[in-house]
Amino acid sequence: MPRESHTHEIANLPPAHGDTGPGSRFAEGQRITWISVGVNLVLTSMQIVVGLIAHSQSLIADAMHTLSDIVADAFVLVANRKGAEAADADHPYGHGRYETAASLVLGLLLAGTGIGILVTAAGRLQDLGSAPPVGVAAMWAALITLAAKEGLFRYMLATAERLRSPMLVANAWHARADALSSLVVAVGIGGALLGYNFADAVAAIVVGAMIVKAGLGFAWTAIRELIDTGLSSEEVAAIRSSIAGTPGVLNMHELRTRRMAHQVLVDAHVQVNPRISVSEGHRIAETARRRVLASHPEVLDVLVHVDAENDLLGNAAADLPDRERLLAHLRELLAASPPGLEQTILHYLGSRVEAEVFLPPGFADAQRLDDMHRRLAERLPGDPWFGAVRLHQQIAPH
Repeated sequence: MPRESHTHEIANLPPAHGDTGPGSRFAEGQRITWISVGVNLVLTSMQIVVGLIAHSQSLIADAMHTLSDIVADAFVLVANRKGAEAADADHPYGHGRYETAASLVLGLLLAGTGIGILVTAAGRLQDLGSAPPVGVAAMWAALITLAAKEGLFRYMLATAERLRSPMLVANAWHARADALSSLVVAVGIGGALLGYNFADAVAAIVVGAMIVKAGLGFAWTAIRELIDTGLSSEEVAAIRSSIAGTPGVLNMHELRTRRMAHQVLVDAHVQVNPRISVSEGHRIAETARRRVLASHPEVLDVLVHVDAENDLLGNAAADLPDRERLLAHLRELLAASPPGLEQTILHYLGSRVEAEVFLPPGFADAQRLDDMHRRLAERLPGDPWFGAVRLHQQIAPH
């Protein structure tokens, strides 16, 4: 139950103009996405032309699948730019959740692609005899598409993991989904050339199921972030250790974490000596904040609430009077109105208040101090607010 507490919050936010310069996380994300757009445009054009010439319906369908990647890339470009915008009055923690929303949409798009492959494959299994003959050129086009898509996937995934961007990771796996669909086309065309028309449909079912699973996994990860799911127990334990090891922190509780795109937000209650000054408590909180930011680079911001006591069981101090009423009551207890009484330090501890009264020089002689101590000894045991009052006689003005 804290009796002297304050809230300390300092944000480690993006720079005022956003991190959008050359070599920045934003610039890297934009660059690999534009590369993906360029590769997909070339592949889509090739697949459509060859598919029409070689009479390959599967290759044309795969071209439409590749075209969906271009739409996804456009979505990523917009979300990446929005996510890199600097914090403002409406978004004090920045715009990182744009990436989370994009990851959710891309995950659903990935799952939808897989479902489309499953439906198409099922249709082919039901009507194998109507598959038109295809030319060998379709096989070469499928193999070229497969190699290009796999290379693009590996490049995009490596960059996305280095940038720690769930949105870019999701987009990379979307490229892998298109590569797998190209593999299905290659197998299907190869089977058709060898007389096994069912091979395309069977492979499509297997790959389609894999794509659905991957897409739903990305969507679920994004949903968990949007509903403020905390970090893993191992990550929380590491952050807890950084805060608890701060000099001056006696105990801590209510450590809470949540993700925002590639970064983490943290808040915690720390217990300090209840009789230190507010400025010392502030310094302890600032030290704890800096320790977390230095040891955990993924943490964007730390909010530290300083408690004089463990408040998990409640906060009885909230029902106690404010300072003005307590000082007026203290004057009655002392039967005196010493000048400078506003220098009294109040400690809200448990369900009572402890007061430290600093009397000005020359205010009271030994006899008067004895009288005041006697009054306190008589009246404090039944007092509803004060649990202790300490009198300090200053020997010289400060």
